[in-house]
Amino acid sequence: MKRKTWFQLLSMGVLLSGTLLPFSRGEASSPAPQGKALDACGAPDSMPAARAKARQLVREIRAELAAVEQRIRDVPFVTMVEAGTASVEQIAAVVAEEYSIIRSDKNSFQQMAARWDTPKGSQFFGQLASGEALALPLVLEFSGHVGLSEKDLIAYEPRPKGQTYPSRVAWIASNADRASAAASFLVNFAVFGENMGRVRDALVRVYGFKPEQVAFFSFFAEPIPGFEDDAIEVIATGLREGVCPRDVRRSARLLQAYELDFWQVASEAPGSPLPVSWKR
Repeated sequence: MKRKTWFQLLSMGVLLSGTLLPFSRGEASSPAPQGKALDACGAPDSMPAARAKARQLVREIRAELAAVEQRIRDVPFVTMVEAGTASVEQIAAVVAEEYSIIRSDKNSFQQMAARWDTPKGSQFFGQLASGEALALPLVLEFSGHVGLSEKDLIAYEPRPKGQTYPSRVAWIASNADRASAAASFLVNFAVFGENMGRVRDALVRVYGFKPEQVAFFSFFAEPIPGFEDDAIEVIATGLREGVCPRDVRRSARLLQAYELDFWQVASEAPGSPLPVSWKR
């Protein structure tokens, strides 16, 4: 099932159970603070003010990290796949890295859900954990198409730079505040999905895979419906709790740097040999 489709169904279930986030998307928003006022620690005096501050903060973080995002788009691995010069073993190694990442991130999101989700309010982090659970079988499906078993993925030795991202997510789960966590993933997911979409398209167009064989890449390439608004609500809740914007900025900056690590190492030799079996 595509990620977009799954989250649409999940959203319908949330609606029926009465657990939608407690605000109207169309409500009038308070003016967003500017300059030093935006970075001031201390809780905004209302949720509308907190939402306006959250949106302005996210806009500024995106602008600050635009150069890093461009470096992620320009990594050699993606352009190699698009040109057909990346080996299938290199592509399979990325999926093998993801096998470790997804299992780690699922546990981390479950920990975040235990810390911050509420029965009648936000299920933001629990939904992310559920998404990782859906992605894991897709890893195994793609691996099977290139001759790899789950035993091969378990035996694979991950590259250190390929695993800095989930290490940071685990740190967030244990140490960060909810605003920093939500903002980090909101800013990060778009460029990750963009690269996954480009790889997916190249695997079909250049390497000759069938669309159903690259469902793993499609899963992460699809945007999550309503994700930005849901993330803004979590960020605003954190700001109302007194989170300092400085911490939110720092968390987003570090996670995006570790995203760059992942894509940069992808063009290098796999961490250990993979017995790939596939012909165009």
